[in-house]
Amino acid sequence: MQKSILILGACGQIGTELTLELRKKFGNENVIASDIREGSESLMESGPFEILDATSYDAVEDTVMHYEVEEVYLMAAMLSATAEKFPERAWNLNMNSLFNVLNLAKEKKIDKIFWPSSIAVFGKNTPKENTPQHTLMEPSTVYGISKQTGERWCAYYHAKYGVDVRSVRFPGLISWKTQPGGGTTDYAVDIYIKALEEGKYTCFLKEDTTLPMMYMEDAIRASIELMESDGDKLSIRSSYNLGAMSFTPGEIARSIQAVVPGFKIDYEPDFRQAIADSWPGSIDDSQARKDWGWKPEFNLERTTEEMIRELRALKGR
Repeated sequence: MQKSILILGACGQIGTELTLELRKKFGNENVIASDIREGSESLMESGPFEILDATSYDAVEDTVMHYEVEEVYLMAAMLSATAEKFPERAWNLNMNSLFNVLNLAKEKKIDKIFWPSSIAVFGKNTPKENTPQHTLMEPSTVYGISKQTGERWCAYYHAKYGVDVRSVRFPGLISWKTQPGGGTTDYAVDIYIKALEEGKYTCFLKEDTTLPMMYMEDAIRASIELMESDGDKLSIRSSYNLGAMSFTPGEIARSIQAVVPGFKIDYEPDFRQAIADSWPGSIDDSQARKDWGWKPEFNLERTTEEMIRELRALKGR
């Protein structure tokens, strides 16, 4: 199956792995990676790469027309913790990049869009456990506000202009391949790295803070499966709830200790604790399971085993 796909924000935590998986599936030459900066060697050398500002409509349009792009995965964003430090920059990046691709689709210059939302759209008054697909959303962060706003614009462009836009609300994502990108859930990546490098970790969240998480392999598969699904069967055009597992810093630490004896953790909560406290502890993703057959494959134990094994191999241990 041949199609031309553009990844905006390909050098980020999700974008790097998504690009490589799409190239494996559709052919290296058919998947154009782009970002405002250069990426990893594997990303740059395995297929086309463009230095591209996702907030520039003209630049994105030129790339779309040059490569005759049919589908766009918009992964460019400023994440939660970083966005709190640079709120206006975060808003401009997160919103302008989305409007650019929505308008290109409205003008029939691209056929389909994937845009990720996040559990950051929820707020402190949202039901914390088994958070419903449709519920009260009062985000308290710049990142969450931009994602909630983006969801409404996606639904609007689909209803008003027939734009084929598809989205999921990602939980925290865990990967050994890319460095944390400034999100509140990034502790669940850094903790594995520190466990092997230093044998200890200081967590910026409280020991009993439960958050929804997902192994990156599941997240990449979910993104592609949704894009390949029959559009007529999709009932959600804002963003689907997406779940996999939920755990606390204490629980992930104990799972690591089962594989890395002697690992120690302590806790020094900072401003990110308030962000985490506004998010759900678990997600009801039954609509995604019903509409397009979503089903996660990784739990905490399998995630920990794979993270430790791959990080050890990466460092030659």
